[in-house]
Amino acid sequence: MSHQDQLHRYLFENAAVRGELVTLSNTWHDMITGHDYPLPVQHLLGELLVATCLLTATLKFNGDITVQLQGDGPLSLAVINGNNRQEMRGIARTHGDIAADSSLKEMVGNGYLVITISPEQGERYQGVVGLEGETLAACLEDYFMRSEQLPTRLFLRTGEYQGQTGAGGILLQALPDADTDTDNENFTHLTMLSETIKTEELIGLPATDVLWRLYHQEEVTVYAPQAVSFKCTCSRERCGEVLKTLPPAEVDHMLEEDGQIDMHCDYCGNHYIYDAVDIAAIRNDSVSRSEQLH
Repeated sequence: MSHQDQLHRYLFENAAVRGELVTLSNTWHDMITGHDYPLPVQHLLGELLVATCLLTATLKFNGDITVQLQGDGPLSLAVINGNNRQEMRGIARTHGDIAADSSLKEMVGNGYLVITISPEQGERYQGVVGLEGETLAACLEDYFMRSEQLPTRLFLRTGEYQGQTGAGGILLQALPDADTDTDNENFTHLTMLSETIKTEELIGLPATDVLWRLYHQEEVTVYAPQAVSFKCTCSRERCGEVLKTLPPAEVDHMLEEDGQIDMHCDYCGNHYIYDAVDIAAIRNDSVSRSEQLH
């Protein structure tokens, strides 16, 4: 499955519709490894990861995007962070039992879908919609209709192919100037074609084969793929910066209790250990910087 972990953008020549296809294996695996998530949560995170990749590809700027589900159910939070380089990380927080056949609403309960877009240049944007759809795809389609008024369909799949788990998805979106009856008919026609994709085809076949099976009677321009990867932004330096923000007495108390401070990253599982010498060095660095500013 060497073709995995790529995003493909494509455009229909005779219809005002754009498309994206993403297939993921390693990125999803790396994200959930080390976490004891129930199976339904693993698959929902896979769908959320696919959706974030597809949404990131619709943005026309450099920056970050966060897609999160939050609610009052046993799955209180599921979040994916991504950027225009298709570098992804994600996490879920659970409490209580989650049955193997749990639906989205049974896991999240009364909740919201929150999409936060943070461009490197320009203003931050956040959109919030209630979880009214039965699936994540339906909730995202509702978000697009409310926020952009663009007909959008998403097909999000997770499953197994030849013993290896994988996730994949397709996004179809009408172009902004598509508003005629013919445009609507074309969008409906391409949606019906896309709905026929089988999970094992989406995660098991090269993207070019999938696109051929779906749209071989259409004229489609497929652009060069973009690699998708798991990447956590944590570092020893960043954790040190967090420690600087804590009251010195609180840091000293943690050192007295355990002899060291263990900063654990929930996203990737890394541990950053700081002893008294490390804390002294961090404080000395803060003092030196403060003196330089004055």
